[in-house]
This record gives sequence, C-alpha cells and structure tokens, in this order.
Amino acid sequence: MQDNPAVHFRRWDNDNISYGPVELPGLVEWIRQGLVLRNTWVFRQDKAEWTRAAEMPELKILFKSKPTRAAQAAPACGITSGSLRRIKIFAEMDEQQLASFLQYMEVLKLPANAPVFHEGDRGDSMFLVLQGEVRARAMIAECESTIATIGVGECFGELAVLDESPRSADIVTNVESVVLKISSTALKRLFQEAPALAAPFLFGLNKTINSRIRTMTKRYEDSILFARTANQK
Repeated sequence: MQDNPAVHFRRWDNDNISYGPVELPGLVEWIRQGLVLRNTWVFRQDKAEWTRAAEMPELKILFKSKPTRAAQAAPACGITSGSLRRIKIFAEMDEQQLASFLQYMEVLKLPANAPVFHEGDRGDSMFLVLQGEVRARAMIAECESTIATIGVGECFGELAVLDESPRSADIVTNVESVVLKISSTALKRLFQEAPALAAPFLFGLNKTINSRIRTMTKRYEDSILFARTANQK
C-alpha cells in the first residue's frame, strides 16, 4: 500500500476547459509558464475542492515573486489567437480555444531555403504554415524534384507524427517563413490535459487528411483516364 499517494491537480482556464491532471511539479510549471495566475481556480483531487491558486498553501510563496518568464515573453512572440485563424485545422475553434492552444506549439522563424526536416528523419512533430511558403522535395540523382508546394494555412508532417514513422520527403522553405511546430510530446500532453480542446483539433486534422486523400484519388483517376485515352489514339 502506498503511504503517500500522489496528489493531482487540475486548472480551470478562460476557455471553460479543465486542464490536467498534473502533480504538484506540473502545477508549479504551469505557474512558471504563466498558465496559472493568482486568481486561477485549481482543483485538488484528494480533497475534491476548487481553490484560487494564490490561496493554496503550497503555492502562496510563488505568487510573491516577480512575474513569470513566460508571462513577460509572451508579447514578444507575436503570435496571437487571431493569427491562428488563417490555419485551416483551427476553423472550428473559437477565440478562447485558440488562445489556449498556443501553449502546445512552438514558433519557428526560418529564412528562405532553410530545411525544416529531411527525408528519413524521425516523425516526432507536425507543422503549420503561418507565414510564407514551403515545398516538399525529393532528391533524385542529385536533382531536386518538387512534390508539392505548401502555403499559408496548410499543415505538413501530420501523418508521420501520428505513427512516428520516418519522413518521406525533405521540407524546405521557399521564402522567409513562420512555421508552428506541434511535437508528439505536446500532442500527448494535450490529449491528457485537455481532451475537450483536443476534440476540435482532431476534427480539423481529420478533415484535412480526408481532403488530401480525395485529391490524390482524383489525380490518380485522372492519370489513368489520360493514359487510356492516349493508348486509344
């Protein structure tokens, strides 16, 4: 029998979603990131009660220090919930959900002709194009062949992150670009902490994958029709 069972906490966010559960170190990390503030409601599962964060004995000392580094750095990032509106996957999310989703992403600012990843790399993240443009390419006999061009609002690398399979092509920026990265670790944390937030994201991702499958099927059908027509001449 465990003498000191782990105590788990949840936080109630502005998007009306409960995040967690996490143990005390995870709760402290949320404070450091600026995700839990003085007046944030925190649920302690062993006592089955909600309390303001600043009123919890374990956390009082943390709110006497200066603002968290994350809270100070947030404006410099330049990414807002409104800017995420251009991403197709997020079409079904409201403003509060988009603001909450920011914590699960990294921002990559890349110059032109910069590689995002290479063929054969482990698929441990997916990406969303916020600004600029990238291309998927294959190198055949030292010559580049462009497979697809991916613009603002589109995503790439989503299949590899779902099954963590190796990358099937290189991705390189065409121009200076801003790309949002969602790692497999962040996705797992999202599913654990906020399933209500994960649901609209997965719905949008499913629509994107289905659309690509339909497009590829149509192209394949067109190529067969073209080949048959050419053989009849």
